[in-house]
Amino acid sequence: MSWPVANTLMIEPTESESKEELDRFCDAFIQIRKEIRDIEDGKVSKENNLLKNAPHPQQDLLQDEWDRPYTRQQAAYPLPWLREKKFWPSVARVDDAYGDTNLFCTCTPIEGYEEEQFTGHQAPMPT
Repeated sequence: MSWPVANTLMIEPTESESKEELDRFCDAFIQIRKEIRDIEDGKVSKENNLLKNAPHPQQDLLQDEWDRPYTRQQAAYPLPWLREKKFWPSVARVDDAYGDTNLFCTCTPIEGYEEEQFTGHQAPMPT
């Protein structure tokens, strides 16, 4: 995927992708468009809907309380084939766009690598 022009998305599958996989990809985009249309048509809330709350990790789906205006089934399996081929995200959305533009690193600070260069020993990881 690439974004060659602002507000666009270009998809270029490799030759190794099967027709079945391409069809699943297209079905996913068609389903997403239907969910967008439901928001546009006022059928679902703009603030609390499948798309706004996606992804739905197992931890969210298995909680005792479910306070969302759609079912757990809709959240977990928006398309039937996902029952057999489901990728379970490990986390839900993290602070919307803020998390995408304000990344943090848990690796050794650069000073630790400088120390390794001079002493041959890597600095301990921060805790």
